[in-house]
Amino acid sequence: MDTSAARRNILARIRAASGRAAQPEPAELEAAADYLARHPAGPRPPMPADAAGLVARFIDEARAMATSVEEVATLADAPAAALRYLNANGLPTHAVAWRSLEALAWAQAGIAVEFRAPRDSDLVGITGCFCATAETGSLVLLSGPGTEVSAALLPETHIAVVPASRIVAAHEEAFALMRAERGELPRAVNFVSGPSRTGDIEQTIVLGAHGPYRVHAIVVLGA
Repeated sequence: MDTSAARRNILARIRAASGRAAQPEPAELEAAADYLARHPAGPRPPMPADAAGLVARFIDEARAMATSVEEVATLADAPAAALRYLNANGLPTHAVAWRSLEALAWAQAGIAVEFRAPRDSDLVGITGCFCATAETGSLVLLSGPGTEVSAALLPETHIAVVPASRIVAAHEEAFALMRAERGELPRAVNFVSGPSRTGDIEQTIVLGAHGPYRVHAIVVLGA
């Protein structure tokens, strides 16, 4: 459900209550952009400067967060890679996926895929990502029509197709990319760093506490 209009109405009422126009004036937008441009960045760890280094760093950090990773050459190789992962782990070969992945040859690879929002009975969810961050090995998912974040959170297994060209250094670059490409942030922005987990009981890490038990990233080097 698109709640953009409702959000705009709520913000307009808040602005009206503080004596401002319902929509930001051009001067306000310019001031905000100027602040973002001039605001000093906080300390950050050193990161690779080249694309190959970012991919390698992402893979290392993702694996450290219990995300399994396979690299493939092209987007067309993703379905076969997904099948390899499912078979190797004894998992079902029926999945729900984002409609943006519908053009790939899932059936020919041996995976029965439905392109719709997930239901409680779905055990495998296949998604793309808006981008990924090398610093933390995180997948960045933006909600929207055809890119339901629930496909990454509801099924027990989440498989993500990650174009290497969409791996950025860190969260700062991810948000900058959102502003540059989307302008307005969507209803939900999710940073997925491995399977869900909790350590509340006797400080013992348990996976699958409030999301998938397992996360697998297929990094597409040629995309």
